Amino acid sequence: MNDRDGSRFSMLRVRVHQADTTVVRLPSEVDLENASDIGARCEELIEEGCTTLVLDASDVQYLDSSGVSMIVALSRVLDSRAGVLRLAALSDHYQQVWGLLGLDTILPVFPTVHAALDGRVTGACADTVESLDPA
Repeated sequence: MNDRDGSRFSMLRVRVHQADTTVVRLPSEVDLENASDIGARCEELIEEGCTTLVLDASDVQYLDSSGVSMIVALSRVLDSRAGVLRLAALSDHYQQVWGLLGLDTILPVFPTVHAALDGRVTGACADTVESLDPA
């Protein structure tokens, strides 16, 4: 399976909303091939001071157990630093899987990125986009 642009791992898109809040748009596939890299890049953001990390799953079409494990691990890292991970815009199918695994009790899924941000971020800074791809 490939992302829309034909590459196996499309660029991880990051939207920095304020000093401690970051939105990361996940690629269409989050699996064994890229989950550890995505997790490592998100941990770099946490090391840089991010305490609220929103994972935008609106493009995710395939999520395997490696991806689920990476999301849970990021949640634990943020918990240990008094931070929070919020998962947004997960497809209906994966929301059902999330619920079956019981993960919705420890990491609820927000319907949209805006809902995950809870209206804390507005204005021009919401459009700042950076690449985490070390091209």
